[in-house]
Amino acid sequence: MLVNQFTLPAPASNACKLTTGWLLLGLAALVIGGLYTILIVLSRTPFFQEIVPWVDFFRTALVVHVNLTVLVWFLAFAGVFWSYTNSMRCLRLGWAALMLASLGTLIIVISPFTGESHPLMNNYVPVLQNPVFFIGLGVFGSGFCLLVIRSCFTSFDSDNQTSGESSLRFGLFVAVVASLFALAALLLSYLGIDAGFEGLAYYDRLFWGSGHIIQFSHTQLMLVAWLWLATVSGGYLRISPRVTLFLFLLGLQPVLAAPVIYLVFDVSSGDHLFWFIQLMKYGGAIAAVPIGVATTLAIAEKWRPAPGFEIERNALLFSVLLFGVGGSIGFMISGSTVTVPAHYHGSIVGITIAFMGISYHLLPHLGFRKVEGRIARWQPGIYGTGQLLHIIGLAWSGGYNVARKSTGAERGFEQIAGMGLMGFGGLVSIIGGIIFLVLMYLAMKPGRKLTREP
Repeated sequence: MLVNQFTLPAPASNACKLTTGWLLLGLAALVIGGLYTILIVLSRTPFFQEIVPWVDFFRTALVVHVNLTVLVWFLAFAGVFWSYTNSMRCLRLGWAALMLASLGTLIIVISPFTGESHPLMNNYVPVLQNPVFFIGLGVFGSGFCLLVIRSCFTSFDSDNQTSGESSLRFGLFVAVVASLFALAALLLSYLGIDAGFEGLAYYDRLFWGSGHIIQFSHTQLMLVAWLWLATVSGGYLRISPRVTLFLFLLGLQPVLAAPVIYLVFDVSSGDHLFWFIQLMKYGGAIAAVPIGVATTLAIAEKWRPAPGFEIERNALLFSVLLFGVGGSIGFMISGSTVTVPAHYHGSIVGITIAFMGISYHLLPHLGFRKVEGRIARWQPGIYGTGQLLHIIGLAWSGGYNVARKSTGAERGFEQIAGMGLMGFGGLVSIIGGIIFLVLMYLAMKPGRKLTREP
């Protein structure tokens, strides 16, 4: 294998089962989150709205939807990456982490049916002010903590690594370190918030620091996916493993600066919030830009992917595009308009499409059928194009001062047109997301498991 080939070998059987468990948890979160999307739509239906048992039905369903499709999906996929290793160490700890995360997810799902929810749409981890919801969130968080602890000891636990493999493993380790900092930030925020804060202001500050830091972990995992997808698609990456390792280390530097913000600025202060925004704004692209350029050039130089890997190439293409557009929109933000969700939707969807591409690629290595066919090749494009229209509509409307987290305020033609484009793009992306879940189910459903590819 050439040293600039960035791939990871299939793990041992027990690690395969653990990886599959985390993948199933992430997919289940997307499926149930999609069902909550249906409830969100029904909440605006007059007759149904009169018979539902919840007060503030729309926001209650939206809180659970966001937690499932962002928090659980992303952190479960971190479990996929970190469990995809030849390591046989600490397997019991790995299974305990998965069991706790799965149980916590289940409790979050059923929490709206256990009493009044009093939803709060705070940033990063919106909450239901419901004891059952907080129990679920705590159990899920405990599972993620165990996952991170185990991953600290297993990230490099493999023999006979090539240079490209070592670089990817280092990228996974950097994501583990960023997650450790995020967990520490959550504890520091909890201990440092002024007693006078409550409600929305309290939870915004509780999750602000850790929410920003965990984005660096998600980004590092996406970059690992980009390099991996570019390699299997047949692209030649004109970037050496040594340079890649340095870029992963460079991408960690903003995370290492986060403790300074906690030392200098009080958690409850506006400066604390401001400097974490700056950290993300100017530090989030340090590693993503050069690796993104390298993968884009690899796609351009070999536009026709290796036979059988068209899906991986398409996922890589739309992931780079969406993440780049989302990051660029971040520099256009001025005030609390819908430009803000345009920015973060682009970024998180770029990460999601990369995870979709890796999901397709891993299936044969985990013993499942390979996803093939025209619809499968189109899926990343359908989902990515829909999301691109969605964020363009949001950014357009934000330029005409459509406020964030509000409805019914659009009066001018430009505002209505922008929000209409957003809605149409959202519908297309929902179709693309459903196709992804159906394809994954057909490949993984009982009776279709095959011998693992090496």
